[in-house]
Amino acid sequence: MSAIYIHIPYCLKKCLYCDFCSVPLDSSAEQYCGALKRELELRRAQYEFKAVETVFFGGGTPTVLPAWELTSVLDEIRKLYPLAPDAEISIECNPKTADFQSLCALKRAGFNRLSIGLQSADDHILSLIGRAHSFADYQSTLNAAKEAGFTNINVDVMHGLPLQKQEAYLDTLKIVCDADILHISAYSLILEEGTELKRLVKAGRLRLPDSDETADMQDAGMEYLKERGYIRYEVSNFSKQGYACRHNLTYWNNRPYLGFGVAAHSSLPNGRAWERFSNAESIKVYLKRIREGRLPTNETIRLNKAEQMFETVMLGLRKVEGINKKEFFDRFEVDIDEYFHEAIASVREQGWWEEDESFLRLNARGMDMQNAALLKFR
Repeated sequence: MSAIYIHIPYCLKKCLYCDFCSVPLDSSAEQYCGALKRELELRRAQYEFKAVETVFFGGGTPTVLPAWELTSVLDEIRKLYPLAPDAEISIECNPKTADFQSLCALKRAGFNRLSIGLQSADDHILSLIGRAHSFADYQSTLNAAKEAGFTNINVDVMHGLPLQKQEAYLDTLKIVCDADILHISAYSLILEEGTELKRLVKAGRLRLPDSDETADMQDAGMEYLKERGYIRYEVSNFSKQGYACRHNLTYWNNRPYLGFGVAAHSSLPNGRAWERFSNAESIKVYLKRIREGRLPTNETIRLNKAEQMFETVMLGLRKVEGINKKEFFDRFEVDIDEYFHEAIASVREQGWWEEDESFLRLNARGMDMQNAALLKFR
């Protein structure tokens, strides 16, 4: 098993665009870390594990909880699971939720990678999307993180935001790059059903850049990051050499991972089969099941070989490197060129394909047309 994910669902407040399992901090948080530690214990009895290479605390905003509670969960992971000596241990942090003392405590406990959610350096845009922080709060958090000893830092930025212009997006990227950040996640806003932002846009109360403006922002941003020495290694992720996120590569390489906490997902082999399962999506239900000594699993899906191969292609084509042919054959005992011959020929005909002896990958145009390309593999 390669990776462990810990979901912390609490935030200062819910952003207007967010459709993740997250809620404003409430009294249930007092029981939550204890429940996580109990789930870690219950799951440990269920599976055999090899070295855990990465741990990721995501959310929500994990750092709204006290540092001692978060470190106690990490200590429990160390106690129950075979954590590799060089494991990448990441935690997400939004500005205004962690000070110097708490970041020092996290660093001492073994967290060695920090992901800070900036999104934009423009305070007006931050307000429009419901962020709970200002740009000054981001600067303060970043300075505290560096003082606490964090060097492997990711910053999240977004384009296609309400009233955002290309110049403002590039200004944000410049500010982040000038701070010698080693990893940047640069996402396009997706208007998700059921979010407050979707309702505001639909009602005409907020205007988003159109698809051409958003595409131009993305292209300009990728060109700028390339000029600043960042390597694009996945659709929305860029890093300096050697600082790609190992945890996220676990997902994109379709390797085993185990998720803990409300709404967390897992994917791993069980005997000769491969299973995907998820936890209860209600905090109340999650805590109740844990109190009763039960696993909080909601649904388990067993994937057949064809489904596993498609998922490996779907996830692998997110990477700029693409799919390693030998690794695909070693896992499935099937030649990817032969099995997906018609799909590959069709994508090649569209001019979206790039390949060599070892890898199959989408070219730059193909990455933009990824959903259309994947439909050909179904």
